[in-house]
Amino acid sequence: MVSIPEYYEGKNVLLTGATGFLGKVLLEKLLRSCPKVNSVYVLVRQKAGQTPQERVEEVLSGKLFDRLRDENPDFREKIIAINSELTQPKLSLSEEDKEVIIDSTNIIFHCAATVRFNENLRDAVQLNVIATRQLILLAQQMKNLEVFMHVSTAYAYCNRKHIDEVVYPPPVDPKKLIDSLEWMDDGLVNDITPKLIGDRPNTYIYTKALAEYVVQQEGAKLNVAIVRPSIVGASWKEPFPGWIDNFNGPSGLFIAAGKGILRTIRASNNALADLVPVDVVVNMSLAAAWYSGVNRTKNIMVLLILLHNFSSSEYHVISTFKRNPLEQAFRRPNVNLTSNHLLYHYWIAVSHKAPAFLYDIYLRMTGRSPRMMKTITLILGLNTDNTFNIDVRQLHWAEYIENYCLGTKKYVLNEEMSGLPAARKHLNKLRNIRYGFNTILVILIWRIFIARSQMARNIWYFVVSLCYKFLSYFRASSTMRY
Repeated sequence: MVSIPEYYEGKNVLLTGATGFLGKVLLEKLLRSCPKVNSVYVLVRQKAGQTPQERVEEVLSGKLFDRLRDENPDFREKIIAINSELTQPKLSLSEEDKEVIIDSTNIIFHCAATVRFNENLRDAVQLNVIATRQLILLAQQMKNLEVFMHVSTAYAYCNRKHIDEVVYPPPVDPKKLIDSLEWMDDGLVNDITPKLIGDRPNTYIYTKALAEYVVQQEGAKLNVAIVRPSIVGASWKEPFPGWIDNFNGPSGLFIAAGKGILRTIRASNNALADLVPVDVVVNMSLAAAWYSGVNRTKNIMVLLILLHNFSSSEYHVISTFKRNPLEQAFRRPNVNLTSNHLLYHYWIAVSHKAPAFLYDIYLRMTGRSPRMMKTITLILGLNTDNTFNIDVRQLHWAEYIENYCLGTKKYVLNEEMSGLPAARKHLNKLRNIRYGFNTILVILIWRIFIARSQMARNIWYFVVSLCYKFLSYFRASSTMRY
């Protein structure tokens, strides 16, 4: 059997979602580990006055591609940016571009999707279902297509107790839903959304399940493979540890904890989150396309990429940010996990809303716009071979979480490691402020309650004498032991 790089040699690859997190990493890995790939057609739309070529060039100039630039300086020659709007009829392709794609494409990686959980149903269907269907229709016309690789999510069928690596039929026919959305107004769509998604938590998961069904039905004559990654996090090893470029998923929580803004999370200390490094997902996708292309399996291949891990990671997050603090932290990092409803809301009030409210008052007094209450509200609303390594048994989670946190500092917040001494000094200043505040609070409590009440004084003296007797007994028993 040919190796993975040998399989991609001379192939023309079509990639969607290349400006997104997963698509960028896949593009970099493909060009670096399969240097003899012939070309990569990247479907990109115009945005914010930038042409597709300018948007792709912006991606390629990022730090993610530093290693590829060193190893293969001419890699840009293989990338062909094509103007395309996936939500428009026929993908808004020009006849010339369409002809080139149909004649040349051998492998498709469909990574484009909206990953917003709160996306309204109409837009979610347009981006996740209709766009997928149009790409399938284009793929059916391709003369030399070997594999259609669709990236889904491990949570597409989270409403089921047991999930196999198969595509399950949806409760609603996607075609009928698409036809209905054409004549419904936005108010009606919003009203029927809860009934349509049923026991699925959001429109993202619902439409990703519909997209899988569309791929299965419309792509019945194609060689199709589907990968279902869980929560995709920072890179494990490639192209370097800890690379991340967005606030999605755990990244935003890590940053909020590192800044000292997020102090408590309603969760179980024993719970496991399904976090999987992005380079593992990319390696699995490239390997799955290779396997499907070489073996030409009759049935659709579905791969679930789940890693049960991430337990009690708040310790690693906090310890990392205490050693390598973020710049201009609001408070010293400290996060508590609690599953108790009342205790959670107590800590929200005491550790989140009260400090944010006081800080906003300070900002108003100094002539600046208040922002902390808005920030707090936003955060609380979030809640093969070695070249293509997919063996996560070698992954050390404490080290991975530390690299993840450092990645948010370096690649998301763009903070230089040379600024660590100043950040540590700022963190020590916050610690001294906290100790001073607690001391003043104790003195105030003493003056208000204990110094003015005989009963409070009697209770205080009783507690102090009890502690003294306990210490004396402990000291005496320790002496007798020796």
